[in-house]
Amino acid sequence: DEVRLNCGITIPVIGLGTYSSNNDRVTTEKAVHLALKMGYRHFDTAKIYGSEGAVGNALRKAIEDQIIPREDVFLTSKLWSCDHHDPVSALKHTLRNLGMEYIDMYLVHWPIKLKPWACNAVPKEEDFEKQLDMETTWEGMQKCLDRGLCRCIGVSNFSTKKIEHLLDFASVPPAVNQVEMHPMWRQRKLREICGKHDIHVSGYSPLGGPGNAWGSTAVVKNPLINSIALKHKATPAQVALKWGLTRGASVIVKSFNPDRLRENMGSLDLTLDDEDLIEIE
Repeated sequence: DEVRLNCGITIPVIGLGTYSSNNDRVTTEKAVHLALKMGYRHFDTAKIYGSEGAVGNALRKAIEDQIIPREDVFLTSKLWSCDHHDPVSALKHTLRNLGMEYIDMYLVHWPIKLKPWACNAVPKEEDFEKQLDMETTWEGMQKCLDRGLCRCIGVSNFSTKKIEHLLDFASVPPAVNQVEMHPMWRQRKLREICGKHDIHVSGYSPLGGPGNAWGSTAVVKNPLINSIALKHKATPAQVALKWGLTRGASVIVKSFNPDRLRENMGSLDLTLDDEDLIEIE
């Protein structure tokens, strides 16, 4: 199950997110191996997650053991906000962490700029630069593409306004905008604008991010989602994921638990009817 992007390559619609608060290398590597076995082909990491090394290790081992060819894996990483001045160097650093020659997708993680030494996931007030000159950043992203360090470039956490601003000057449009998206935060207007410009929306925290400091269980505990799940003999998580997939998005799910990994994949087999979708909207 893949979707074709405006840059010509395809992206598998279910991805494994590899951010975890305790960021344990062994656990992450195990999860990636397990996910590969279950058919996951899309892996999502970022400099700031600290998981690039583990993800790269697990994927390289699978490629070396001929479990999977490199071209069957879709790997995403992201430019952290303190590296806007030099995306090429940042991506080269990411590639060294991963032990890879290229990644498939490189995303601008946030539309904000931090001072070059501000490398914390939760920046302090004084770490912020006054202004983000997105034109310079995007030029750097396009260089990454020209040099073959990645196959596609995109953005993350960009609003409709920021997308439209970027399109004013980008000679290569973003292929993806990765944003938080789930049945309780549906991103309708953003999906419309992205659709109009052929930018693929990728949804993170598609289950509402339970287990994250900012997340909640409101999505999987929602009575409507539960009644739709019951009707289809599915789980609430599968309904939430399938809603995103039906809306044309890909979903990035973060679970290292074997049963959950399997359950999330099972959302591909579920079919929601129009009535379900109208109720969710």
